[in-house]
Amino acid sequence: MASPAPRISVSVWSELSAFQRVMRPRGGTNAWLRWLPVSVHKKLDSFIKQVFGDSSRKVEGKNGMPLMTKKTGLSDILEADAKQIAKVARETFDMDGPLLVIASGRDTISVASSIKRFAPENVFVVQIQHPRSWLDRFDLVITPRHDYYPLTPHARQQIPWLLRPWITPCEPPGKNVVLTVGALHQADVAALRSAASAWHNELASLPKPLLVVNVGGPSSNCRYGIDLAKQLASMLQNVLWSCGSVRISFSRRTPEKVSKILVEEFRTHPKVYIWDGEGPNPHLGHLAWADAFVITADSVSMLSEACSTGKPVYVIGNDRCTWKFADFQNSLAERGVVRPFTGKEDISESWSYSSLNDTAEAANRVNSALAARGWRILTSTK
Repeated sequence: MASPAPRISVSVWSELSAFQRVMRPRGGTNAWLRWLPVSVHKKLDSFIKQVFGDSSRKVEGKNGMPLMTKKTGLSDILEADAKQIAKVARETFDMDGPLLVIASGRDTISVASSIKRFAPENVFVVQIQHPRSWLDRFDLVITPRHDYYPLTPHARQQIPWLLRPWITPCEPPGKNVVLTVGALHQADVAALRSAASAWHNELASLPKPLLVVNVGGPSSNCRYGIDLAKQLASMLQNVLWSCGSVRISFSRRTPEKVSKILVEEFRTHPKVYIWDGEGPNPHLGHLAWADAFVITADSVSMLSEACSTGKPVYVIGNDRCTWKFADFQNSLAERGVVRPFTGKEDISESWSYSSLNDTAEAANRVNSALAARGWRILTSTK
């Protein structure tokens, strides 16, 4: 009789949390050191504190509070320790099989690769977001297609050769690279079904069609200011006749000068509700109940979520995006999942497209890679 396949457990230990964080030093000169790998950044920060003392507590944030005392929302989550995680993986391997490690974001790259180095036979490491080089440090890398835009001839002409190793992937995607169209997110069918129920009393009775407007914030590769805010306000005025109701939300990155224009324009309009940031965040409820979206082009995440609903998505500011973010906008347009917002739309009209399903497809690729090694995922109920 064949022996059972080894198991991969998401949470197989009691002394460590299933979710762990990687945090950079904050305050003082640390804002200028974010380009360093986290491990190097921490060592340099420790050296600076030993020599000059901990001056970071004297540095104030935008709200006047010391940066070191500001709550991050991660205070109850353990800091990731690569050696400790690898130790647990080795100790539990015989009983529970290899440990699945999923790391997300640039700051986790060094920690995730260290875990793989310390326990190569006892872990399966998935890195979300492109590490730029040495992809064989990970069992699987999940990254958007536009991360490979810098390898195109047009993009390479825009980068000084000295900067290319820091900006571009060093090689085309290999077998262990999973390419997505957009960003991974949690707004799947189950999450939206739950959100629809949770927000039913507030959103179900709104006049239709419901247009949701999500405003992000400018970035180095998608610059805008009050000019775009004024343009958006004018365009929204032009389509209000075709809307039953409109709900506007701002992100934490939205400059006050941008939000102020929209608030002043629509604060008294009977069809328009503007979320002020107080109380429960309606974002998932909006995704579930909206009939159409208008979204600023700067946010890959907001666009990815909206484009997974199958509902019309209009983009404003896409002509201001550069570099790989322009490539992302082009890929959405080519797939027919977004259209530019012109202010001439009839929001009651719809169109069909093949909605993005990146998260589920990436999960299937993880499962397939595990199955190829004779493994399967078992989630712990501890």
